Amino acid sequence: MKVILRHPKREMELAGRRRVKELLNELDILPGTVLVIRGSELLTIDAVVGEEDVIELRPVISGGGA
Repeated sequence: MKVILRHPKREMELAGRRRVKELLNELDILPGTVLVIRGSELLTIDAVVGEEDVIELRPVISGGGA
């Protein structure tokens, strides 16, 4: 699978199928800190991703009002 990370921007290729939570653990990323996106679909930590998938990891950003 192709994994696109957004901060800092980089790409990597990983072999095999795995659940999103296993992917994040392998990359040493805390699940609550990123959105995991496949195409236009937001994935949960229990979703399975395969070798043919392109996965984007976007950092979660929150802000407050005045």
